[in-house]
Amino acid sequence: MAKKKVAPKSTELDAKEFFAAVSDIEREKGIPKSYMIEKITQALVAAYKRDHEGITDNVVVDADEEKGEVRMYVKKDVVEEVDNPHTEISLEDAQKALPRAQLGDVLRMEIKPKNFGRIAAQTARQVIIQGMREAERNMVFDEFSTKQHELLTGVATRVDARTGSVVVRLSSGGEYTDAFLSLNEQVRGEEIREGDRVRVYVVEVRRTTRGPQVVISRTHPGLVRRLFELEVPEIYDGTVEVMSIAREAGSRTKLAVWAQDPNVDPIGACVGPRGQRVNAVVEELRGEKVDIIKWSDDPEQYVAAALAPAEVLSVIELEPGKSCRAVVPDDQLSLAIGKEGQNARLAARLTGYKIDIRPASAPEPSSDLEESELLADEEQTSETEETLSSWTAEEDGQGLEE
Repeated sequence: MAKKKVAPKSTELDAKEFFAAVSDIEREKGIPKSYMIEKITQALVAAYKRDHEGITDNVVVDADEEKGEVRMYVKKDVVEEVDNPHTEISLEDAQKALPRAQLGDVLRMEIKPKNFGRIAAQTARQVIIQGMREAERNMVFDEFSTKQHELLTGVATRVDARTGSVVVRLSSGGEYTDAFLSLNEQVRGEEIREGDRVRVYVVEVRRTTRGPQVVISRTHPGLVRRLFELEVPEIYDGTVEVMSIAREAGSRTKLAVWAQDPNVDPIGACVGPRGQRVNAVVEELRGEKVDIIKWSDDPEQYVAAALAPAEVLSVIELEPGKSCRAVVPDDQLSLAIGKEGQNARLAARLTGYKIDIRPASAPEPSSDLEESELLADEEQTSETEETLSSWTAEEDGQGLEE
């Protein structure tokens, strides 16, 4: 009994299926149809070139969605004598296809997709997949780049027990990406477990070969700024402005605020009724202390306020915009300096001034040279305040002077 012959399966491209698949990709993944058609036509051309050595840039693809047609053409110059059969055609052969053809004309000869080889088909598939990945990465980058310097809430999906870093799954506008919260960007003493919801500050969004990289932080001062914007309507609408922030994450933050309207109390707006607003921020910061002061364009008033909760008797500007001397009551010296110099250090960062803190009983220095030469060991502050006459706070450190 003769075996029934089975016709080989045609590899002819079904245009209807092609456009239906592109529409499905647009609907499911949000990738524009025009982008995918461009990538697919590029893939078809790349596959044909790989399967036919000698082909250059004379292959084109026309994808007409209205007619439901996808056709590939190779363009050849009509010549008398053919040197390169991939780019040229003789006048005799050209006239067989098109009787009106003349020397110098360019003929577009249709190529049937069924003539593609297995390698060509694989190449086309790879280029299409790569195009989809690239489009998805671009969409993620475009979405998250708009969230730079903003707050996002994510879910901790993995905690590395060795390094302490946390993988946080972020979502925005229907797009998802994983970001790494390194140990340096976590608040000291804060424990994050898998499944916890984590509020993070987006420091930067970078474009890398592996896709977009979202740099996040829990220690950045911008986190405090955005939290107050969420809790204080006056900051969100611009009635109250946050002028400066100095933060040592997990311990203390100083916040300078200002209101152009003299009838608006910027500190009261941030504190809120019965402290509800500032307490909500402190709770999110896991108990971090927050000092709110009123900003002033007068350096003396600004520095005096920044040294709170210590009482300041006077502030003398030594160099405009660079340094100043603050005089405090003798019993307020430790409070002005703070534990391990934290209060004075944060005040210096907040104001941008180098602050020389002196007790009221200390004699005035006769010259800048004499002042710079008066040094004492930092350990003496814990033994007695009677031998201490001043303390200088700078943004990058602190030192004791006597």
